[in-house]
Amino acid sequence: MKHLVLTAGFLTAATSAVAQESGQTPELTVYTYDSFVAEWGPGPQIEKAFEATCNCDLNLVGVEDGAALLARVRLEGENTDADIVLGLDTNLTAAAKDTGLFAQHGMTPDLDLPITWDDPVFLPYDWGYFAFVHDTDMDAPSNFRALADSDTSIVIQDPRSSTPGLGLLMWVKTAYGDEAPAIWEGLSDNIVTVTKGWTEAYGLFLEGEADMVLSYTTSPAYHLIAEEDDTKTAATFDEGHYMQVEVAGKLASTDQPELANQFLAFMLTQDFQSVIPTTNWMYPAVQLDDGLPDGFETLVQPEKSLLLSAEEAAAARDAALDEWLNALSR
Repeated sequence: MKHLVLTAGFLTAATSAVAQESGQTPELTVYTYDSFVAEWGPGPQIEKAFEATCNCDLNLVGVEDGAALLARVRLEGENTDADIVLGLDTNLTAAAKDTGLFAQHGMTPDLDLPITWDDPVFLPYDWGYFAFVHDTDMDAPSNFRALADSDTSIVIQDPRSSTPGLGLLMWVKTAYGDEAPAIWEGLSDNIVTVTKGWTEAYGLFLEGEADMVLSYTTSPAYHLIAEEDDTKTAATFDEGHYMQVEVAGKLASTDQPELANQFLAFMLTQDFQSVIPTTNWMYPAVQLDDGLPDGFETLVQPEKSLLLSAEEAAAARDAALDEWLNALSR
């Protein structure tokens, strides 16, 4: 962390000097997902905190959900306005690297993750476990087979536009392998609708349109802490829960490379990380000085973690997507 703090300080001075010489305030554009930039998300607090240190304008651009970010940047190519992309995860990083659009970060971060991190291109900023959230007075199924055999209605997200949706594909594929098509065929009757992103899906659940929604084990913390509502919980699945590690990366085409480096360094400081638990409702990637907020100790803790490597996820994606599409089209 000392290395990151020193780097951030040096880059602040360098960026300030450039801004003063040009007479213009430099702008850093970060593509991210819609819920990150929402007024209740981490974006507003992070924008204020970073601009207080960078002598710059931080332009946070919401681009639907996480998986849509990569499609947007791939379409724009080297002409993209983005300097940073924040909101991909390990199911997408191999494909992102294959575009050749991202540059190495050059950092050696001090992280607090349940896995070893050695990616030279992408840096994590939070992590969590996918889960189905439901009301506490419901007798929830304990695995995908039980869910498929039940009358429980669910809302999920599209894996082509949403990282939770893609995470669900990887979850089923990792847990069931060649049996995944049969699981999806069983689940097809339970699915009320498939939304483009997480925000729409969770909203439908809160409106009573489904018994459960694909989200995270940490989502009930929002209701408990922000709303003082303890009526939401996450179902524990005995085949394990798939992990998500969310990341940010710098575009090689950025015209603000030093400012982009400064943001990546800032992302792993307490000022950024302390905002994550109670705005993005995920676990921070760096250990917090004051620990996790009260209420996080009540959350479901999966007994088994599932996670494919970036390369394994990339190799499995197309087949898993075909299995999902075939099951839902019947």
